[in-house]
Amino acid sequence: MASTTVQAPVKQPSKWEIVREDPYLEPFEQSIQARNDLYQSWLSKINSTESGFDSFSSGYKHFGFHVQPNGDIKYKEWAPNAVTAALTGDFSKFPSFLSPILAPLPLTLGERTTDGWSRESHPMKKNDFGVFEITVSAIKGQPAIPHGSKVKISMTLPETGERIERVPAWITRVTQDLTVSPIYDAVFWNPPQPYKFKNKRPSPPVAVKVYEAHVGISTPEKRIGTYKEFTRDTIPRIANLGYNTIQLMAIMEHAYYASFGYQITSFFAASSRYGWWWGIARGQAGQGKDNQLTTLFPLTLSGTPEDLMELIDTAHGLGLTVLLDVVHSHASINGLDGLNHFDGSDHQYFHSGPKGKHELWDSRLFNYGSHEVLRFDGVTSMMYKHHGIGTGFSGGYHEYFGEGVDEEAVVYLMLANEMIHQLYPGSITIAEDVSGMPALCRPVPSGGLGFDYRLSMAVPDMWIKLLKEGPGDEEWDLGNICHTLTNRRHGEKSICYCESHDQALVGDKTLAFWLMDKEMYTNMSDLSELTPVVERGLALHKIIRLLTHSLGGEGYLNFEGNEFGHPEWLDFPRAGNNDSYQYARRQFNLPDDPLLRYKYLNNFDAAMNKLEDQYKWLSSPQAYISLKNESDKIIVFERGNLLFVFNMHPTKSYTDYRVGTDWGGEYYVVLSSDDPEFAGHSRIDKSVRHFTTNLEWNGRKNFLQLYVPNRTVQVLAH
Repeated sequence: MASTTVQAPVKQPSKWEIVREDPYLEPFEQSIQARNDLYQSWLSKINSTESGFDSFSSGYKHFGFHVQPNGDIKYKEWAPNAVTAALTGDFSKFPSFLSPILAPLPLTLGERTTDGWSRESHPMKKNDFGVFEITVSAIKGQPAIPHGSKVKISMTLPETGERIERVPAWITRVTQDLTVSPIYDAVFWNPPQPYKFKNKRPSPPVAVKVYEAHVGISTPEKRIGTYKEFTRDTIPRIANLGYNTIQLMAIMEHAYYASFGYQITSFFAASSRYGWWWGIARGQAGQGKDNQLTTLFPLTLSGTPEDLMELIDTAHGLGLTVLLDVVHSHASINGLDGLNHFDGSDHQYFHSGPKGKHELWDSRLFNYGSHEVLRFDGVTSMMYKHHGIGTGFSGGYHEYFGEGVDEEAVVYLMLANEMIHQLYPGSITIAEDVSGMPALCRPVPSGGLGFDYRLSMAVPDMWIKLLKEGPGDEEWDLGNICHTLTNRRHGEKSICYCESHDQALVGDKTLAFWLMDKEMYTNMSDLSELTPVVERGLALHKIIRLLTHSLGGEGYLNFEGNEFGHPEWLDFPRAGNNDSYQYARRQFNLPDDPLLRYKYLNNFDAAMNKLEDQYKWLSSPQAYISLKNESDKIIVFERGNLLFVFNMHPTKSYTDYRVGTDWGGEYYVVLSSDDPEFAGHSRIDKSVRHFTTNLEWNGRKNFLQLYVPNRTVQVLAH
């Protein structure tokens, strides 16, 4: 009797490129599809109701204040819970001669408060979508609201009729006068001579070398630095160090300086902290009138949008790409000058109830499922409903799909990345994610979230743990170090770094301070003894930075000041330190002092970046590590057509040490950490030429023999 063999259906390859490349994602293909379906649903809605990304992302062109060609001013605000709204401000003050007459009148007649602003003179009209709008007619062809005037939106609430007043959500200028109140004032900004950019935006770098900076701390003085000073002093320094990208922190206006810019109140206003208004004070001694000394001093901090534009323009002129640290995961809980309870409800921009509160950061969480909110760092907080609080990530793929993931926030990131790359093709987006979300940096059509880079956050954690908890460097596990530096997802670009700004905050220390501690106060001068502690610290600081730079990723990041081994820690003025600026500054005077040893680390950082410019290892394939010798403490690898040889042994130097390489021929040293300009001892002779022997060694086709001094790195070209 004949039998029939039933063949199993041939399994079809996945439609998703990320699944075809990573079979471990196969069990989650339905989740990837569902995520994409939600993305496509939003994309379809955007295309049908807003005519595409360009219009959808241009809310700033329609909401807020806009001066028309004829001098009229249009103001538009979304506040669906409000019953009525009126525009008020300096421009709506009652004439002074009417004040005694109107002061006794009830609010229903005069609608005024002690500021003298009318709440009735400029009522706004509300449409069916909860949007209020008004046109303030020009006076003789000129805007009726003078440049620099304070403004507010005044609203009444349903049921109670309570009146609330807010800083307009789309305002581009807010200022704060702490001598009066910590609450920000909204300012109508319409300068008579708008800033004109002189330089074109540079082409995106092949591989980013990021200098992460904060304008306010970019001064050695004990105060807040300014945009002008950063433009004059810091940008040339960054360019000279060989970085090609600046990442600016804390640019969007934030209520609390010590939050590092993460408590944002006005998302469309550049921070006004970074500048000065000058006032006159009189003292009791000196040569002034009536034997008084007349001096200038800063009354109110007031950096302008034009100051920031000049900063960016200057950076572009030096070929530097400028990135902003964008915080879209949460917002300040402030109501009077923020978005919280803007229209009197708790759910306008945010989730209502506990879902809309970040307990760890004491902030509000956006509702990414709202059409209006989508018009709008902390990527981990956004992507997971637990916001990363009290949750560790093991790397199991089940952690990245399912109930714990906030799919609306994930789709928001997909939409944002697609929009940015479609409308501004040269733009760069970087995700700060500790979870290790697969495909975070893969294109959306491939099944990814669309970022260009992710930060390798495990690397600085590793370095700080080694220095903080031990063991000593003589017992460092080189295999684990190399694994951590190279453990990144195929096809997704990573930015590696040795230490983060968080690790320098009070309660912790910079790497240099962990390495040298109190001896940085006494032995960082060339006129003082080079102690074993300082000698070790300088050597390991260079080794850690170049090893991370060359092995750790496709991009590199440095937080300002760490390039020269900034001492101590970072601590913003706050009640706990009596509002001190002692540690809220970067002491750039240290590497500039020719008598101090900080200059050696600064020199090495510049040499390292400029060598990468020449040989481009960051944009080369991942390194081949031919040797991790735990007893000799030697690491050898090839990347970017260069051969890197690290000797991390505390005491042992090696003569005629064999290192393998696939490239045969003549070699010469192009960078040595032992050079005198890097605080070295000149033990590596850069004039010597090294020739390979055509015999296999450590899995490579050739070997050459080198003198390898202890605690040094040498880089050879061929």
